[in-house]
Amino acid sequence: MSPLLPENFDILVSQAIGAFWSSRNVHAATGSQGGSRDKVVAGRNMDGFIDLVTAVVEHCGYPENCVHQRRASVVLPGFFRATKDWDTVVIHRQRLLAVFEFKSQVGSFGNNLNNRSEEAIGSAADFWVAHHFGAYGARRDQTTDGVRDEAPALLNPSYQADPRPPFLAWLMLLEDCAESQRPVGCREPHFPVFSEFRDASYARRYQILCERLVERRLYSAAALELTPTNQPVSRSLSPATSIRNLFAEFAGRLLAAREVDQGS
Repeated sequence: MSPLLPENFDILVSQAIGAFWSSRNVHAATGSQGGSRDKVVAGRNMDGFIDLVTAVVEHCGYPENCVHQRRASVVLPGFFRATKDWDTVVIHRQRLLAVFEFKSQVGSFGNNLNNRSEEAIGSAADFWVAHHFGAYGARRDQTTDGVRDEAPALLNPSYQADPRPPFLAWLMLLEDCAESQRPVGCREPHFPVFSEFRDASYARRYQILCERLVERRLYSAAALELTPTNQPVSRSLSPATSIRNLFAEFAGRLLAAREVDQGS
């Protein structure tokens, strides 16, 4: 029986993290140029994780051209907005198999954690409602007319309507440092926060986010990997929110989809 993930999976993860730090350092050395140049350079920091998607896709017996990563080919329709650019989409025989969002944060933890959380939640809600209304091929309607909502689940109605929904994944690569690990207080002027957030570090808050994104079925899998500054290594705070678990879940979904396709 073949392993679920490529044998060199851990090496590929290390290479992806090393490429992330190298890309950041090159950008820092050349200085901020402003405008689109900054966006292009910053957008390439996570390219190594796109290579991970390709490696797992090929390992599971799918052709490499299933993986779309160029800017013009990762645009999907939304429901609350017209479109969204994702980091990677996997499409086989006109069926949307998987969608990936890769994020990173180095420093500025207090300023960015809520923004990242809001982006992750909003993007998933938009994706699933669009999927419910047939945006990705389940139905051919070009509008929402004629599609009935029969007790749809909050934010993510697709799990009631589609037995094989796309695999939606979110990954946060977080700098592992004293600032991201220190306890952080909460302002509670009117009502108390949930106790698990009280004095939780930024890293712990990201872990809670990942756990709840999956628990509430906004994402099929979510991972938090902590990486020390300029080192091609990482660690997770729990097996359930590790990059290995995310890609194992992805591989399992790919293999299941292949079995169904071959049997049909």
